[in-house]
Amino acid sequence: MSEPTLLVIDVGNTNVSLGVYDYAGGEARLAQHWRLSTHREQTSDEVAISLSALFASEGRSTEEISDVILSSVVPPVVPIWERVSSKLFGQPPQIVGPGMRTGMPVRYENPHEVGADRIVNAVAAFEIYGGPIIAVDFGTATTFDCISERGEYLGGVICPGIHISMEALFERASKLHRVEIARPRSVIGRTTTGALQSGLLYGYAGMVDSMVVRIRQELGEAATVVATGGLARRIASESDEIREVAPFLTLDGLRILFEKNRSPNAG
Repeated sequence: MSEPTLLVIDVGNTNVSLGVYDYAGGEARLAQHWRLSTHREQTSDEVAISLSALFASEGRSTEEISDVILSSVVPPVVPIWERVSSKLFGQPPQIVGPGMRTGMPVRYENPHEVGADRIVNAVAAFEIYGGPIIAVDFGTATTFDCISERGEYLGGVICPGIHISMEALFERASKLHRVEIARPRSVIGRTTTGALQSGLLYGYAGMVDSMVVRIRQELGEAATVVATGGLARRIASESDEIREVAPFLTLDGLRILFEKNRSPNAG
């Protein structure tokens, strides 16, 4: 059985994250990773050109890809990526959704309501760190996904993301402006920029810590906390509860799901 070269694709509301995993001796290595903006109006031809350019920039060819797996929280773009996969790689992608083997019982009242990215993160967090664990993803929304010691997806929390909150302030308050999310000189801001940075950075770190304490009380277990997403490392540096930062948690989760669903006769 030949070793696969896997392309993983996670389509979020704001960004598309992609990764190429090379396999050798049955072990996977994340060789390349990219992030694109999510554009619902792009055609499959435009996406294919962008993807081909990314491969070429790394000295790689799309012909190397043997398998593709996709998760998306933006349903209208799924057919576009299916066409792209068929054009560039000669096959449609595996799509994370109902019917895919995850090895993780979902205890949500309606399992179909859980976003594909949240299941992907949960599977990766449990597989890599064990349970109980809380996966916090700083994306368009800030999400907390809770996994039991036995590997059950229990549910979680959804909050507005940091950038969404900042944009809402900018749009609704005429005297406020966009700022870089960075550590201010002091918690008590002496400029509007400093006050905004304090509220965004320390406010969100405090929110994370408070939510984790409440979740642990409800779980009755000392769950580990792993953070992912673009601002994970920055928030983690101000958090008392985040123990691990995994920038590629979602990409690793897609790889793990591919391995769980790969035909033993594939080659």
